[in-house]
Amino acid sequence: MIRLQAIELNLGSAERKVNVLRGLDLAVAAGETIAVEGPSGSGKTSMLMVIAGLERPNAGRILVDGVELGPLSEDALARFRRDRIGIVFQGFHLIATMTALENVAVPLELAGRTDAFLRARDELAAVGLEQRLSHYPGELSGGEQQRVALARAFACEPRLLLADEPTGNLDPDTGHAVMDLMFAEVARRGTTLLLITHDPELARRCARRLKLIEGRLVDGVSSGALAHG
Repeated sequence: MIRLQAIELNLGSAERKVNVLRGLDLAVAAGETIAVEGPSGSGKTSMLMVIAGLERPNAGRILVDGVELGPLSEDALARFRRDRIGIVFQGFHLIATMTALENVAVPLELAGRTDAFLRARDELAAVGLEQRLSHYPGELSGGEQQRVALARAFACEPRLLLADEPTGNLDPDTGHAVMDLMFAEVARRGTTLLLITHDPELARRCARRLKLIEGRLVDGVSSGALAHG
């Protein structure tokens, strides 16, 4: 599902160049659940952005679901993300002027689905929000907003889910409930998961744990039977 080969990412000017990713090699099989841990500033989010095609590396090769991202135009990358990748961020990223139903329907409408709103209803029901369809983000709790974000991420049935600190803005109890839901949906759908987290307990729920230090993958831990929580 994911193949990174000798990925280098440099940010800043030539005089103040920062080596964010340093020769990353990674292979993730379809259906795997992977946790990426590491201190702040180690390059975890940058790696996720590269995999999503939201950041172009300075060197190396990226393949996601059999497609090489490097040669794709920005428009082609956007279509690729829409059709095959779901992304959940720490900050929810919901559209404040749209209801929960409209937020989930947006990617489906962009994909040309004529049943966008019916599908959005089903996705919100799957995350327990069938009674919140007409609520705006400001009328929802943090946990409910993140569940809307999950429903939106799953709406187009992505092959890959990228989650960047999805519990970072939630209290521990709410975070655990949202993650129970996320892992249940990943397991039910057979979705590949790449999860960035500072939470060791959350990382242990993935089948494999990777550590990123100063832009380099330094070790990994197998979590065995804890793959899907």
